[in-house]
Amino acid sequence: MKEVLPLPDKNTEKKHHFINEKIIRPRLTRLQVVRRLLFWGIGAVLFGFLAAVTFVVSEPWARRYLSEPETVESSSVSIPKDEPETTPAPTTASPTETSDEEESETAPIEEVVRNEVERYEFGTEDLLSMYAGFNQLIQETNKGIVAVHAVKTQTDWLDNSVEVAGNYAGLVIAATPDEFFILTPREALSEAEEIEVALYDGTLARAELQGMDQVSNMAVLRLGVSELDEGVAEKIKVLELGNSYMVKQGDLVFTAGAPAGMIYSNSVGTVSYVAKNISAVDASTRLFYTGAAGQAAQGSYMFDAEGKIVGWVTDDYRAEGDSMTVVRALSDYKPVLEKLSNGIAAPYLGMMGQEVPESKRQEGMPLGIYISRAIADGPMYNAGIQSGDILTKIGESEIVTMRDYQNCLDKLEAGQAVHVEIQRFDLEEYVAMEYDVTVGAR
Repeated sequence: MKEVLPLPDKNTEKKHHFINEKIIRPRLTRLQVVRRLLFWGIGAVLFGFLAAVTFVVSEPWARRYLSEPETVESSSVSIPKDEPETTPAPTTASPTETSDEEESETAPIEEVVRNEVERYEFGTEDLLSMYAGFNQLIQETNKGIVAVHAVKTQTDWLDNSVEVAGNYAGLVIAATPDEFFILTPREALSEAEEIEVALYDGTLARAELQGMDQVSNMAVLRLGVSELDEGVAEKIKVLELGNSYMVKQGDLVFTAGAPAGMIYSNSVGTVSYVAKNISAVDASTRLFYTGAAGQAAQGSYMFDAEGKIVGWVTDDYRAEGDSMTVVRALSDYKPVLEKLSNGIAAPYLGMMGQEVPESKRQEGMPLGIYISRAIADGPMYNAGIQSGDILTKIGESEIVTMRDYQNCLDKLEAGQAVHVEIQRFDLEEYVAMEYDVTVGAR
């Protein structure tokens, strides 16, 4: 029998190392250390520069295509309201003290002024100088006028799609650091698929609808500063809104925009007549009649002698064959313009009325607003209020004058439910009735 030898244990085998050496690197010299530091420093600078360039170049692309769209809240537009028939504040002196003093002081002044005017001889040079100054004012106003192109697609007789752009005049009436706001006729935006504006210097830019008012037939556009090339925004003039309550018969005025049917045309005239307390939808307004040319379709606006906007031309009150230009007073619509400029729908109740006169009150008619017309399909009409009713209360506010009504309406919001009280004549007497009205949008 063969003897089986056991296998050797690997763990018992002695390990052998053929090469066992330790490499010691030579120490760097001071020059080598300096060179390496310079190398790494220059490399870091180059890397930082390339990274910065890459970020600057790619950031707009990344923001546009990769980032989530951000909602940018623009600054709100504020348009202060005007008070009708603004008068100077009374003095604190007693009547007895002022009467004698005023007569003794003002009489000589008036006499001096009269004498100087009578002695001064006005010539052609004075007239030309005055005309040149007024013309300079008109030219300065043109910097705040824009041409509004409402682009829409139509089909020709060969069924080809054709882009058609209407041409309207607009006014820059307000601005924030990021946006301009442009007043223009509502017709300019009818069925418009794209809105483009041409500035005074010829710059073209896209604009968007901010709000529109079907009652006054006006709209407000929003033009972003980001849509303009660098330096263009500084050239745009924001036209000042004037106080139309201060406009009087005989005042020198001019119309601008498109009074002759062409953008940047103008016409000079005087206010021939001021019609006050004219019944309008949800308002009592005033109208100006002037010999200055103006047409409403393309946008025409009236300015006072200081170059301030005081109204816009309308065809709503123009009689057939009447040669006079009719202008809506601006001040009555400032609350509406403020809401439109901020993208807020102007409140709408839908009635035309007038204050109950004192003579009718003595006959037993209640205090309030006589509703001469409840606009068909308007909020009041749909709630059950009728023509001939007398409006006495909205919410907690007593309504006696049209000013009360307008102030109350300005505080309401579209979609809001409001409690309305009226008086309705029922055979022999007026009966109080209450309705809940949902405020609409103009």
